[in-house]
Amino acid sequence: MRVQGWVESLRKWIDGEEDLDEKGEPRPRSKWDDFLVAIAREVEETMQREMFTPPGGPTYVPREYIVFLSPDADAEWQGEKREGLERGLHHVLSERAGELAGENEFQTRTLTVELRVDPALEKERFRVQHVWDTEAQKTMVKPRKRAEPVQVAPAASSDQTDEATIVRPRKSAAPAFSVEVRRITANDEALPPDVRPFFKDEISIGRGSSQLSVDLKLEGDLEVSRQHAALKKIAEGEFTITCKGANPIVLDGGREVAANESTGVKPGDKIVICSFELVIV
Repeated sequence: MRVQGWVESLRKWIDGEEDLDEKGEPRPRSKWDDFLVAIAREVEETMQREMFTPPGGPTYVPREYIVFLSPDADAEWQGEKREGLERGLHHVLSERAGELAGENEFQTRTLTVELRVDPALEKERFRVQHVWDTEAQKTMVKPRKRAEPVQVAPAASSDQTDEATIVRPRKSAAPAFSVEVRRITANDEALPPDVRPFFKDEISIGRGSSQLSVDLKLEGDLEVSRQHAALKKIAEGEFTITCKGANPIVLDGGREVAANESTGVKPGDKIVICSFELVIV
């Protein structure tokens, strides 16, 4: 079945309709089709429950939906199957949100569906959690007063000719690598870059949240998943980038790295994650 035909079948199944073939017979559904339909219905019910339209204003729905799978289902939905599930849900639910809004202006421009695993769920069980505010709260850190050095009296020694031990100041460790981050605006204008050093060989990249911290935080773009990528240094001048987000990573020449795919990169290569350009320096 073509992708468009499958999406149309999915929409009918969500509505409880039979999808008929050319002979008027119901199209067969696999257990994975049934599982996907069950998830889509749960997300849509959450969307309808949370949707509101203020007087004279546009219609709002939560921007992000986290689908927690059981460990068994998570193991089954990997690779292309997982990508198909995320894309199918995103495509159908985006259209459904517009239909639910009716003639009202639809304020929520981008919907995100993210799959995660919940070890507490039983086999073939799942749960849906909506997120209104996808921006993580920043932790406020108050500066500490600099502690005055404590003078310690030298210990008495039977041999007054002993020399004191000289403690040399430690040199600060050099970063394992640095990443230049640049935001591209809607007018294709590049904002000034920000160079961020890292002191370990592997970092996580994404939007992050109050429940999920990342090493390299890309804020302000809802198309960036909370954990969108992993960058790993495997040797001097050699790195791998792994896509973990719903939207692909784009490299030099327009080459895309889809979800759960990895590829090699090197310093100087341009790595595009939605509206952000990253360069290893």
